[in-house]
Amino acid sequence: MSLTDKEIQHLEEKANDIRLSIIEMLIEAGSGHTAGPLGMADIFTALYFQILNHDPKKPDWPERDRLVLSNGHICPVLYSTMAHSGYFPVEELKTLRKFGSRLQGHPHRDFLPYLENSSGPLGSGLSQATGMALADRIDRGDSNDRYIYCLMSDGELDAGNSWEGAMLAGKEKLRNLIAIVDRNNIQIDGFTEDIMPLENLRARWEAWNWHVLEIDGHNFNEIVDAVGEAKAVFEKPTVIIAHTIPGKGVKEFERDYRWHGKAPNKEEAKMALNELRTLGGKIKSELE
Repeated sequence: MSLTDKEIQHLEEKANDIRLSIIEMLIEAGSGHTAGPLGMADIFTALYFQILNHDPKKPDWPERDRLVLSNGHICPVLYSTMAHSGYFPVEELKTLRKFGSRLQGHPHRDFLPYLENSSGPLGSGLSQATGMALADRIDRGDSNDRYIYCLMSDGELDAGNSWEGAMLAGKEKLRNLIAIVDRNNIQIDGFTEDIMPLENLRARWEAWNWHVLEIDGHNFNEIVDAVGEAKAVFEKPTVIIAHTIPGKGVKEFERDYRWHGKAPNKEEAKMALNELRTLGGKIKSELE
């Protein structure tokens, strides 16, 4: 089902606010990852404001969908989206990576119990999500309509643990598992196809009995429609390969792998915030 123009504009406004908060968080922290969080803001916005069955006022609601973040280093986008959707105050975002903060540099459930998993070691998230999906099927049966979403990076697919999770999920035909791969083509040392080529990525997932979709990770209609199709597939898990632009929203950062693992300095942050605020003003004027 396609979104209305007004719904798309509302999501664009939310995503821009989330990107603004990401830059503000990083400049306060003085460290962290920039490219991935900015690139995944549209995916997270679509999930938290359109797709997920969840309730920020009842984060432990038993019937909620589960969101597992495997590439924990992009947690600024997770924290920002959770705050903007009402899980905790937006003002708390500026405590990112600070001593005593609940917002650790990699997500940690002991500090922030609203999280579904702790993450850091790349490649482990899909195995965690597969375990959750399998347990859910055992506990709730094949009629279970709760979904486990696993957000992954393309670079972490270098890790064998990712494919162990993919193999088990395919073997068990876990229809309640939806993986989303951030196909931004970068990792900390360069471009993925130079470091460790991943293509043909579709064929790799299909070999493990997954239903594979490829989308523009910045197109809200495509994001929502892909999840809708995934829910209609009953004989296997689904992976959505979301093609994204790392650093999306700030031209200076876009497609530059050097922004994978560093935060902007004050001058760079000022430039980024000005660019995003200008974009936000255009979106708001369209909404009026």
